[in-house]
Amino acid sequence: MLLTFEERPSDSPFIERVWRSHSERAGSFLSIASPHCEMVVTRLRGEAFMTLRGPETRATVAECPGDGDWIGVRFTLGTFMPHLLPSNLSDRRDVTLPGATTHSFWLRGSAWEYPGFSNAETFVARLAKRGLIVRDPILDGTFDCHRPSLSRRTAQRHFLQATGLTERAVRRIERARHATNLLRSGVSILDAVHEAGYFDQAHLTRSLKYFIGQTPREVVQGTEQLSFLYKTAPLD
Repeated sequence: MLLTFEERPSDSPFIERVWRSHSERAGSFLSIASPHCEMVVTRLRGEAFMTLRGPETRATVAECPGDGDWIGVRFTLGTFMPHLLPSNLSDRRDVTLPGATTHSFWLRGSAWEYPGFSNAETFVARLAKRGLIVRDPILDGTFDCHRPSLSRRTAQRHFLQATGLTERAVRRIERARHATNLLRSGVSILDAVHEAGYFDQAHLTRSLKYFIGQTPREVVQGTEQLSFLYKTAPLD
């Protein structure tokens, strides 16, 4: 295996989950679509740096160096940095922040210590207190951001700013990720079509090829390394 992953959920309103990874060797993997923004600490060849990542709207092939370690803080949908909007970071337009010391980086004029796997919540709470991370309240509590007091256009504008994506795009990505988990857990292709809500097998195949980078059969075979894919459910 090229990469090993470990992850845990979080009770922070800003954090969807925290993950860490180690590369056993150099190689390539499929970076699958994801609607979430995240902050990732990389440690490689004695150096450390912090990278800000936006949503990924389709699968791409990514290169991975050997003997690297990563800690990722994946934000909840609707959590973002106001000075670096998700739309400006999407599809691998990552921003790597300048290092301050071997243990810290520069962000908006201040030096911040790199977070660890166990203290990500404390780190993000400090960022939120300084206004460097915010969450659009329209997205709190429900994926459906429509409220009677807002017009649909206003709600859509809020959603797009907070996520960098449309609601439809997020639903399509999450459905593909859910279908992939179903297939990897042993669900048949035809049953995955039904359970994930696709029209037919051809519809499923097109979706997975675009968002995951594999056909349903290739997902079942599991011969190629995928990026971080945790258990998820389709959005209502």
